[in-house]
Amino acid sequence: MKLSLFLSKNSVNLNIDNHRKYNMKVFAFAGSNSSTSINKQLVKFVLKSFSDHEINLIDLNDYNMPIFSVDLEKNGFPEEAHRFLDNIAESDFIICSLAENNRSYSAAFKNVFDWASRINVKVFQDKPMLLMTTSPGGYGGGNVMAEALKFFPQFGAIIKESFSLPKFYENFDLNNGIINPEHLSTLNEKIDNFKKQLS
Repeated sequence: MKLSLFLSKNSVNLNIDNHRKYNMKVFAFAGSNSSTSINKQLVKFVLKSFSDHEINLIDLNDYNMPIFSVDLEKNGFPEEAHRFLDNIAESDFIICSLAENNRSYSAAFKNVFDWASRINVKVFQDKPMLLMTTSPGGYGGGNVMAEALKFFPQFGAIIKESFSLPKFYENFDLNNGIINPEHLSTLNEKIDNFKKQLS
């Protein structure tokens, strides 16, 4: 069986067996264009629990577009916006972690979101979502989490579970992932519950 595994140029090899039969397709992203994104590190860690699925982990740097405006829209929509929506359409569920900038989405994600929503207002196309945030501070990206929990469903997201990791640099290790036992236990419970809702 040929594996269709889509990892962006800045992603790591998830060591998935090329001969394994895959169950579902997961679309994954971090809402950040930072080359050292802590949210992307969290997404990669969580994806290890979904190694029996076909994984499409993108990098927002591959979706650079002009800042959205109604004037530019008159000239048509960027190919990257269509590609973002196609990724979602081809998936069975979504795993993402949003960066928080000034208590809201990062500019990089918001621009992709704005362009995509003008093509299809149901950006997330009624796909189940595991929604996450993290930040260096104690709130763990709680402001952007609250915003996404409120508004993503209006754009077609079916949020089955959500998780925020506070104080990333205290609670996460690059080699071992989440090292705080309480946060790890909470995350594992949410992953298990999310999987049950997919079956």
